[in-house]
Formats: sequence, C-alpha cells, structure tokens
Amino acid sequence: MANTRSSLQAARIYEVDSSGEEKGGGVSVDCMFNPFEYSVTKTNTYKEERKNRSDVPGFEFEKAGPQTLTLNLIFDTYESDEDVSLKTNKLWKLMESKTRREGRRNRKVPPPEVAFEWGVFRFVAVITSMTQKFTLFKPDGTPVRAHVEVTFTQHKDVEDYPNQNPTSGGGDIERVWRVIAGDRIDTIAYAVYGDATRWRAIADYNQLDNPLDLRAGQQLIIPSSDGTSAERRTIDLPPDQVT
Repeated sequence: MANTRSSLQAARIYEVDSSGEEKGGGVSVDCMFNPFEYSVTKTNTYKEERKNRSDVPGFEFEKAGPQTLTLNLIFDTYESDEDVSLKTNKLWKLMESKTRREGRRNRKVPPPEVAFEWGVFRFVAVITSMTQKFTLFKPDGTPVRAHVEVTFTQHKDVEDYPNQNPTSGGGDIERVWRVIAGDRIDTIAYAVYGDATRWRAIADYNQLDNPLDLRAGQQLIIPSSDGTSAERRTIDLPPDQVT
C-alpha cells in the first residue's frame, strides 16, 4: 500500500466487485494527504401516530436510512509538475454510469460500488456526491492542487465501526502538510480547516518562532483540534498577511 508524503499509510478509494472485495483492474486512487477526521452518519425515519390520546406525541418507526460517510480530501501535484485533475478524474469515473446494449434495448449500468479504506476503517458504498475545487495553478494555468469533498452512501447493513484512530489505534488524528513555494500559514489554515484565522493552532503546535518564515520542503503537523495541546505562544501576523 502507498504512503503519503509524511510516510504514513495512505487512505485509499477503490472499486469493489459484487462480493465487496477489490476488483481486479478496477479504479484505485491513493490519497496524497490523509483526512484528519471523518464522520459516519445514519438517519432513521419516524412518523407520528395518528391515533394518540396522550399529551405526548407517539412515533412509529417507518424506515431505516443508509449510513453516509463524508470526507474532505486534498490532492497536490505541485512537486511532480503534473495536472492534478488527472488524479481526481479517477474519482469522477467512480460516479459514471454506462449504457450497455442487450438485444434491442439499452440497459443502464449503475456506477460501481467502492471502498474507502484507511487502517482498520473500511466503508463499502457508492459515491453519491462529489465537489472539486482547484486552488493552486502553474503559470500556464495547469491546476496542481485540488480540494475534493466526497460523500459515500451505504445501503447494506454493517456492524458499527471502531471508534479509534485509523493510523495508531486512538487519540487525535494528525496529518502533515509539506510547504511549497508561495504557501503562507494563514492560507494553509484555510486549506485544511476552511478558516484562515486558525493559523495560530498550526503555529503553536509546530512551535514556530516566526510563522511568516516558511521554507519550501518544510513539514508542518496539522493538529485535528484547535492546538490547545501545544504551548500557547503570542504570535501575531501583520494585517496584510491575514486573509
């Protein structure tokens, strides 16, 4: 199995067959940056009982909803100088349906089932939603960094997943950001948290004396929390450096 830039075991999304096992020759995508969190949700539907003389409304179970998994992933090909969409396009293929000719009729073949796998966690489902946003480009316009939000929906009954860190068996999940030319501490915070003002959590966690002095190739640990486990330091960015 491939590793991320931080040498941690990479998460992977791959096509599976009808038995739920990896399909030979199927599409497989390694995640260059592991997610620092994932959430699995399930919703059941109830309806209010029509005949109820109590002051407290009664509810009747109607149906069980599917489990869903939502991930925010980052793909980056800046150092390899490649078009990042060549990698993310593989995920789009896992959402494509096909048309097959059978006799005189065309039959719609649904998109394949896939698995998201990271350490002990494995989720077999179909991809029901995907949003891709390109955030970094080469001078000629070629995209080299993309943020992808993926939602997987599972329609099969499964046991509850273990509540543990996929890489170490417990505790907060961390990931590593490798600094490239042009990166700033606030833009990194926006990329991983969606909030540029959380740059201080990264600076504190990595004990940066000068968060404006980032070097290409430098590796930053991205904490999954707000950085309270690290020593708090009074570091302020000039106003023109904060988005």
